[in-house]
Amino acid sequence: MANLPAPPSKPFPHCPDRLGLYPVLPSADWVERVLDHGVKTTQLRRKTTDSGDLKQQIERSVAAGARHYAQVFINDHWREAIKAGAYGVHLGQEDVETADLNAIAEAGLRLGLSTHGYYEMLKALHFKPSYLALGAVFPTTTKVMPTAPQGLSRLTRYVRLLDGVVPLVAIGGIDGSVLRQILSTGVGSAAVVRAVTEAADVPAAISALQHEFAR
Repeated sequence: MANLPAPPSKPFPHCPDRLGLYPVLPSADWVERVLDHGVKTTQLRRKTTDSGDLKQQIERSVAAGARHYAQVFINDHWREAIKAGAYGVHLGQEDVETADLNAIAEAGLRLGLSTHGYYEMLKALHFKPSYLALGAVFPTTTKVMPTAPQGLSRLTRYVRLLDGVVPLVAIGGIDGSVLRQILSTGVGSAAVVRAVTEAADVPAAISALQHEFAR
C-alpha cells in the first residue's frame, strides 16, 4: 500500500492459529492470577507514565508467562517488552508506523495488530503480523473506539476472508453472554476485559469462558 514503511526483513514469529480465551489486563497481579487459573494467552495493557512501575509490571508478567508456558503480549510498550523478553507485543494502528518493527522482529517477539474494518486489515497485513485483532465487535467502555461497532455479520465476513491467512482475535464488548455467538463465526480467539476483571467469582468466570472454547 502506498506510503507505508516496508515490513520487517525478518518475519515475525508465528503464534498458535487459535489463541483461545485472551484476557486483556491492567496489571501483573491480574496476569499472574489468570495464568494461575489456566489461561494460556493474555495481554498486559498497563496505562502509566511511571517507567519504574512499567518495567516491574512487564517483567513480572513475562516471568509469569514463562512459568506457565503461556503467551503474554505487552500492549504498546515494545521497547520494554523487548528488554524483558516478552512473548509478543500488541500495537494499535496509530503505533505501527512509529514503532521499530524491525527491532521487534529481530528480538523474536510476535506482533499483534488492532484493526477496525477492511482498510486497516489490509494495512496491517502488509506488515505480516503474527495475529490480527478484529473489532470492536460490540460497544465497549474500556477505551474510546475510532469506529462504530463491527457486529457479528461483519466479523463473520472477516473470518471467511482471513481464516487460514493469519490468526484472528475478536475484541470489543465480549463477555460470557455473547461468547458463543462470537465463536460461531469460526474465529479462534476472543479478547475479554470486564468479563474477567469485574467478575464476582474470577475462577468461575474463567472456567465458564474456557468451557465455551472447548464445546
